[in-house]
Amino acid sequence: MLGFGGPAAHIAMFREEAVSRRKWLSDQRFMDLVGATSLIPGPNSTEMAIHLGLERAGWRGLVAAGALFILPAFLIVTGLAWVYVEFNEVPALQWALYGIKPVVIAIVVNAIVGLAKTALGKVWTLVLAVGVLTLYIAGVNELILLAAGGGIGLLVRAREWPGPGGRALFGLLPLGAMPAVVTAASTFSVGHLFLLFLKIGAVLYGSGYVLLAFMQGDFVDRLGWLTQQQLLDAVAVGQMTPGPVFTTASFVGYILGGWSGAVLATVAIFLPSFVFVAMLNPLVARVRADRRASGFLDGVNAAAIALMIGVAATLGRAAIVDVFTGVLAAVSLALVIRYRTTATWLVPAGAVVGVIYQVVIQ
Repeated sequence: MLGFGGPAAHIAMFREEAVSRRKWLSDQRFMDLVGATSLIPGPNSTEMAIHLGLERAGWRGLVAAGALFILPAFLIVTGLAWVYVEFNEVPALQWALYGIKPVVIAIVVNAIVGLAKTALGKVWTLVLAVGVLTLYIAGVNELILLAAGGGIGLLVRAREWPGPGGRALFGLLPLGAMPAVVTAASTFSVGHLFLLFLKIGAVLYGSGYVLLAFMQGDFVDRLGWLTQQQLLDAVAVGQMTPGPVFTTASFVGYILGGWSGAVLATVAIFLPSFVFVAMLNPLVARVRADRRASGFLDGVNAAAIALMIGVAATLGRAAIVDVFTGVLAAVSLALVIRYRTTATWLVPAGAVVGVIYQVVIQ
């Protein structure tokens, strides 16, 4: 309920509570678990919550910690989705979103810059990212690009067949080859919605912002279930609420399928994280030490950065529609970079500025 600020803030709060205050586990074990979350698809802070629940109370802890970390965000986001659907024609709401969207673009751009400094620190990762971005613009499926990035990373780091840690990663790769039929049809159904978000949850590496690339590709470009405007609104709501950014899926699920759609979308996108944590937790030490696993992640992360750049450019064109929104995005980016202002403050401020500006020009 209080977890504003994204994964870094969540993990800092976890450490304060579980290590410093309650001494449930050592700092070394905590950091091992943090490292392990980057080895599997899904939202890192949610997977960290699941790891801590499993460490503390076994299977019941795994379910309780993960579910209760997700639940407040789900309720808040779905409640906002209801307001959005019921009252979207209210001018004040549209004005608020007019101010929020440029701010969200600035937040996403800042996240890309920060992540790129780490993910593109080698010549081969930079070249890989440029290649992936080019292919993404040309229309190549993002799942193929992520899988190719991981494969290239494995080849760069080691030619020999991977050891135990690498084999564990290869066990996850088939999930990226889920049948193309998942995104082939255009008729909406809640079952189809569930499969789409299950696919995303099972293969999405990197920052939660990579989620935007998947939703852009599946829901806007290929299926046409969402408009560019609705995707931007979903991203904005995900930024202004506490908890995991992946609850953007709850918002999309409600828009498309009401309460049942929201529940199914949320369960689908988070379910793989519970399964992966349960599988990986006993193997943390071995997998984390495998250098080929590190190569795989380097390749996937480089590809993820490229996808984020491509989607940010597309969303930016929809959010920055005039001089005012351009200035608002630039000022927001400056505040994030210079003063490290968080989304908790920037997004509501963008809403207020948007409303004031629209009232004045009216």
